[in-house]
This record gives sequence, structure tokens and C-alpha cells, in this order.
Amino acid sequence: MSNFTVQQYTEKYYRDSSHVYEVKKLSLMLFDEVNKNLKKLPLKLRKLIETAAILHDIGYNIDSKQHNKHSFELIVKNGIKDFDDDETIIIAHVARYHRGSLPNKAKHKEYGLLKRKERKIVKRLAAILRICDGLDRAHMQLIKSIKSEYDENNNIFTILLTSNIIERTPDVWAAVKKKDLFEKIFKVQVVFKFVPY
Repeated sequence: MSNFTVQQYTEKYYRDSSHVYEVKKLSLMLFDEVNKNLKKLPLKLRKLIETAAILHDIGYNIDSKQHNKHSFELIVKNGIKDFDDDETIIIAHVARYHRGSLPNKAKHKEYGLLKRKERKIVKRLAAILRICDGLDRAHMQLIKSIKSEYDENNNIFTILLTSNIIERTPDVWAAVKKKDLFEKIFKVQVVFKFVPY
């Protein structure tokens, strides 16, 4: 592996990196909310989702239709400086599953080769990334903050969103469409709600 730095990836593969840095910001916020209100996650995973969020769209350079799979291939091929091989493979899988089909060990050979613990990490981090990518579907950076509430009695995880623009409520349809993995892996119903400043 040649071990590109994250900076080298962004310089080589993005003309405009504002979307991926917005997804990174949202992913870290949602990771922290999950950690606080839903499921205690090891803090070392925070760096993995941060990196996967930045690299999730590098595959667009090869083909837009299957860019998630190409992102996976590029990360595996080039490596990531400051991450060992196991961490790099996890990041590659998280980037791969930010869209499209859900992780499936029977159908997806590379995913099936991961250890059970690694597959669980991939699913949890990809679940967060899918939602956050959906929240910036329009590439307009309209979300100011993410908070959450967990209703344990009804098993509802509410994602509370604050808009950057008072008079505009961002469209969350793409995030709603991509909440499937989150609901499956964390065993909750996800609801989105906008809250005032």
C-alpha cells in the first residue's frame, strides 16, 4: 500500500470537498449523539467514521453510478497514512456502504471476509454515515447542528436538526430513505425533527 494521507486523497480526487467535510461534521455530531443517548461506542471509532466520511465520494472520479464501490477499491489499493491495514479495511467498507445495498456477508465477498466484530463496526459506522450523507444530499450545507433524544419505552431515536438558515427547512427525504441500516443495527425507529435555534 502506498498510504495516501487524507489530505492527498482530497487534493487528488475532489474539485470541491465542501460536501464531504459537511458529511464529516454531521457524522461526528451523530456519532457523539449515538454514543451519549443510544449505544456506547469506543471513541477510537470516531476517527474511523471521520475518515470514511471524508473519503466516501472519492470513487466519483471513476464512475458516478457505482462510486461507493470505487471508493472502497481506491482506499484498499492506496491505503491511508496513520491507519493500520485492519482500520483501513474498515474505513473502506464504511465508505462502500454509505449508499446502495446494505452490508451482506453472503452476497459481498470482501465484507464476508471480515471478522464478526469488524462487520458490526462497519454496520454501525455505515449506518451513521448513510444518514449524514442523506442530510447533505443537495450539497448545500444546510444543517447547523444535530442533537438527539431516545425514548426507551417506545424505542424511538429522534434526530433533532437545527437549520443554518432560519427561513429554510432542509429536505430530509434522502436521510429518511437511508435510515434503514441505522434502524436495523441499533434496533430503533428513527424520526427526524427540526428544532428552532
